[in-house]
Amino acid sequence: MFHSADLPPDREKWTPIFLAVMGSPDPNGRQLDGMGGGISSLSKVCVIGPPSRADADVDYTFVQVSVEEASADYAGNCGNMSSAVGPFAVDEGIVKVAADGPAQVRIHNVNTGKIIVAHFPVRGGVAAVDGDCEIDGVAGTGAPIRLDFLHPGGAKTGRILPTGNPRDLLYPEVGRPIEASMVDAANPCVFVRAADLGLAGTETPQQMEASSALLERLESIRRAASIAMGLAPDGAAAERLQSIPKVAMVAPPAPMRSLSGREIGADEVDLLVRMISVGRPHRAVPLTGGLCLSVACRIPGSIAASVVRAGRSGPIRIGHPSGVLLVDAVAKGDGQTLSVPHATVYRTARRLFKGEVFYRLSQV
Repeated sequence: MFHSADLPPDREKWTPIFLAVMGSPDPNGRQLDGMGGGISSLSKVCVIGPPSRADADVDYTFVQVSVEEASADYAGNCGNMSSAVGPFAVDEGIVKVAADGPAQVRIHNVNTGKIIVAHFPVRGGVAAVDGDCEIDGVAGTGAPIRLDFLHPGGAKTGRILPTGNPRDLLYPEVGRPIEASMVDAANPCVFVRAADLGLAGTETPQQMEASSALLERLESIRRAASIAMGLAPDGAAAERLQSIPKVAMVAPPAPMRSLSGREIGADEVDLLVRMISVGRPHRAVPLTGGLCLSVACRIPGSIAASVVRAGRSGPIRIGHPSGVLLVDAVAKGDGQTLSVPHATVYRTARRLFKGEVFYRLSQV
């Protein structure tokens, strides 16, 4: 988390700093010479500063830093990192709230131009961290942070259905044509049936990583979707735009085992998802990907709607490698009139440390 005031006014100078701080590029994929953790979910940067919009309390820019390449992607947002923005803004005094009680911070995500409203408790003038909210894949519990993504549709393309269709036939360079749903809500995503790839949707990230052919196929689908959604003009540009669209395989409810070894029954989930983030199988599900999936489940005729538990009208229970994510989205209208007033999810966050990070001038 960086204060915008601590960075150069010229944003063109940000990327070299972030690369040096995170330890990228690292051909070994470990980022040992930096703050990164060697995987995409541990190579993220947030820049926080005063609001540039009257309807927001704070501006937030998300940056996905590549692990192995000298590149930083400013195209999309990260839902999990969004959960830390409100508490950070309060703790740093950027946003003033009551010393005790519930707080609300309106966050302007600069990447997507969307507003996220964070609700969380404050005690003694700082964001509370102790509570009974439990997130699958995260050890322990914490104070709940409710994130309301307001009008998340069309975050990058301006349309919930960028092609105008709930499903299309994609023609990736690798493998046969495949039916897909391309949805833009919180972040652009492309959804395909796991069964169309010969999978059950219960596979672990390790099993997926072991198949280079599968990863190549999914990346080819992602690039084809990027072009179809208007995010990139051609395959070369789509290859450079690594963070979006997210590509996900979905499947109907089925028994599965989480990475912690917990047995999850088919009655505990409404559908299964296995998602790729920046070329790697995600150990859970990117939060914006989960939000987009919940919206897709509300769209008649979509791939997601065809596999989600029939008759499900409340919050959707998404089964992912680390457990279950509960997400609620409201969709209105159909086709060209489709709108999503909001999508809601709960997270936890706490500050780990505050200090100074050093980088070599030769790197920037």
